[in-house]
Amino acid sequence: MKATVSNDGQHPTQDGDRMEALLIGIDAGCLSVFDRLAEENVIPHLQSLLEDGVAGPLESQVPPWTPSAWPSMFTGVNPGKHGVYGFTGFDGYDFHVVKGNDVKAHRLWTLLDQHDRSSVVVNVPVTHPPDEIEGAIIPGFIGPENPPCHPEGILDDVRDAISEYRVYPRYSRGDDSLSDAEKMDEYCTLVRMRGEAFQYLSDRFHPDFGFLQFQKTDTVFHEFDGDWEKVKQVYAATDEQIGAVLEACDPRRVFVASDHGMGRYEKPEFRVNAFLEDAGYLETTLGGKGMPTWNVMRDDLRDGEQAETWEPSTTERLAASLASVGITTHRIGQVLERLGLVDVAKARVPDGVVRTGNEQVDFPASTAYVRARTELGVRMNVEGRDPAGKVPSAEYETVRAELIEELESVTAPDGEPVFQEVAPREAFFEGPYTDRAVDIVTVPNDFQHFLSAQPSEQYFVETTEPWNHKLDGIFVAAGDGIDETRSVDAAHLFDIAPTILASLDVPYSDRMDGRVLPIVEPTEAIAYPSYVSTERKSVDSAVESRLEELGYVE
Repeated sequence: MKATVSNDGQHPTQDGDRMEALLIGIDAGCLSVFDRLAEENVIPHLQSLLEDGVAGPLESQVPPWTPSAWPSMFTGVNPGKHGVYGFTGFDGYDFHVVKGNDVKAHRLWTLLDQHDRSSVVVNVPVTHPPDEIEGAIIPGFIGPENPPCHPEGILDDVRDAISEYRVYPRYSRGDDSLSDAEKMDEYCTLVRMRGEAFQYLSDRFHPDFGFLQFQKTDTVFHEFDGDWEKVKQVYAATDEQIGAVLEACDPRRVFVASDHGMGRYEKPEFRVNAFLEDAGYLETTLGGKGMPTWNVMRDDLRDGEQAETWEPSTTERLAASLASVGITTHRIGQVLERLGLVDVAKARVPDGVVRTGNEQVDFPASTAYVRARTELGVRMNVEGRDPAGKVPSAEYETVRAELIEELESVTAPDGEPVFQEVAPREAFFEGPYTDRAVDIVTVPNDFQHFLSAQPSEQYFVETTEPWNHKLDGIFVAAGDGIDETRSVDAAHLFDIAPTILASLDVPYSDRMDGRVLPIVEPTEAIAYPSYVSTERKSVDSAVESRLEELGYVE
């Protein structure tokens, strides 16, 4: 990497101000995508890191989804120790959107702070509200637009410096008022904001450690079904920003890591709750709040509201009432389709109406169910644990073993097993928050079946999202002190935090599940005090009050 100038272009970066370690997070980055992009010369800066350093696949965790996997990366522990398993956390049968407070373990930057090492963290998911550390934090995905940042007022300074900064695009998924070209321009604008904000903060704070995450490298696959030209456009913009950051910050060593991989799901979607209903474990209802999902709060978050829970509007409650007497939105949709009006209706009917106006799981009345597809598992309704538990605690292990056996027997239309592994949660999770996990983990066979929580009359349907998450991401390391002769082929998501700490000559936590990869000199594992959230309560309260005044309503 070259000697560089700071982001204002006016003075050279002094060697003493050089960033010691930079972690670049590429959501859904993986070797199969990187290799294809490199062949087409789309990612020259990333390709240079791949060639100059050491690289290999990075095994993700189960479940390999953004809101759980990024916390596992930046804490070095499994979800049983940090507490986050998906987009939503559950309170009885109700749910809330997860945020940083749900992550109950030290982050890379809080451990570095205890050793007087400063950090700049930009756009990392599940970091709202931010910790108080030496340096700066701008939270990313799942937090609100205009999130409280650290230090107070820093987001305004960033916007003054680079003209604009947003967490979310200006449009919601499925909005047809913008052309694809306009949406892609918005994607690339968000990517540019990440890089420019990071450069500004790094020039201002001169951190020892930097963490810059790019999210749109994942979203482009979901929203545009893996359209390769659009993927190239997003990655080209991302690589351009990476190059600018490397030039401006001149870090001594660079790490690139992803939370999971990405690929096509070639086999049909499996609706697990349909199977559970036929097997006698699950009851459905008409007229409730709908299935748990963070999507109903996504627009509120984009508008700046600190949405955590969701209650149906008057219209959505009306849809639920109609559904309870058999007039579901599905039936209405069939009529509209015959009349040629279905597209008009879709453009005008809120997503929440579709949710409340259709069949959904009756959680209190069921023995077992899938709450959210990204949890990759089945939760049982247990007496003494769940508000209306159906499974006596004395029968828990017996019922769970029987259900595991039934799920293991499920085969797809091609005769192959749907699941690669069906196991008790203890096989995957360990720690004080294991009780937040599903009771039974269900891993799709080679991640080829999309698992859905939607009740249905059919077990197998055409895949809703043909491009989705795979287990193998990517890890790259280059720069001073990186032993390029050592292999990282066995690298795991949990290894990132201890390896980066070791590269900074900082002891890692003895609670971490990962190891120091052999590419750096190891440090010892020591006991740290328990993690305690250090965000400023007054900042959060002030922002909440201001947002309430705006009157945002779902």
